[in-house]
Amino acid sequence: MKTTTIKDIALALNISTSTVSRALRDSSEIGIETKRKVLELAHQLDYNPNPVALSLLNSQSHDIGVIVPEISNPFFAIAIAGIEDVAFAQGYHVVIYQSHEDYEREVLNVKHIANRKKDGLLVSIATETKDYSHFKSLHERGFPIVFFDRICEEIDTHKVLVDDFEGAYMATEHLIKQGCERIAHLSGPEHLLISRRRLHGYRAALLDYGKPINDDWVMASPYNANNSLEVARTLLAKPDRPDGIFASSDNIAIGCHAAIVEAGLSMPDEIALIGFSDLPISALLNPPLSSVSQPAFEMGRSAAELLINLIKNPGKYTTPISNVLKTSLMARKSSLRKGAVK
Repeated sequence: MKTTTIKDIALALNISTSTVSRALRDSSEIGIETKRKVLELAHQLDYNPNPVALSLLNSQSHDIGVIVPEISNPFFAIAIAGIEDVAFAQGYHVVIYQSHEDYEREVLNVKHIANRKKDGLLVSIATETKDYSHFKSLHERGFPIVFFDRICEEIDTHKVLVDDFEGAYMATEHLIKQGCERIAHLSGPEHLLISRRRLHGYRAALLDYGKPINDDWVMASPYNANNSLEVARTLLAKPDRPDGIFASSDNIAIGCHAAIVEAGLSMPDEIALIGFSDLPISALLNPPLSSVSQPAFEMGRSAAELLINLIKNPGKYTTPISNVLKTSLMARKSSLRKGAVK
């Protein structure tokens, strides 16, 4: 005999599984009539709550799971420091997981966090992730999740990000003001929201300043220097080689930097370069790399504050919060041409 699940009740009443879950827990955010219908149908279908799921929802381990693509990426290391700063002050322990940009590993991390009964999850999604069902199923069970940096728009929960569009516009505008006429963009993976928003900012700046938009000058790369080195080599070999490059991340820009040096081109006179993230290594390159700075520590703090509020006040924050932080331009020798406007 088939066991009745929350999904069965939701399907019969044409409401979401999260609404059913909250109604069964007598959440104050669910209306009286909806609760009545859910409870009546649950009784009729002989619904018995999964004790493991109930334990997951009701336990308080004072542990927070954090999934990031790579701890070795200084951006995520700094964001984790911000997370720990808030968590420690609130009496929570932080347990770090790495996806290594791998979808299957991310799924296993989520399962481990659920099975170990952590109180909540902070996550920046992996490059390979295109299916978000592992997050959706956890969220539908009432488990607190907050996304930061690389977010998932398909899940209605709190998110913390920077203004990627504005930062990309600012970077492209900077290259224009340095006198660049043919500006290329090495984008991140197209399915990631941060990649698309940075691409839109780049295009908007070119349009506003009447500069050419050439699809051949827009190339995608994973967020790592090895891949972007190969992509940049291809870009620089084109007969209409660009005289400026905006890279969607500093890791991508580092690969571009190496390709430009390898090709014997001078920065910034023959080709100007700017990245996004402002990693600590960027200022140490020769020439130092210009970049758009993200407040990684503040992003981690903000994400942790939102998550702990969700954990401590279940049902209170019914409207998801999107906290958008500002970026700033760090202009260095890789893009600053003599006599040009900063």
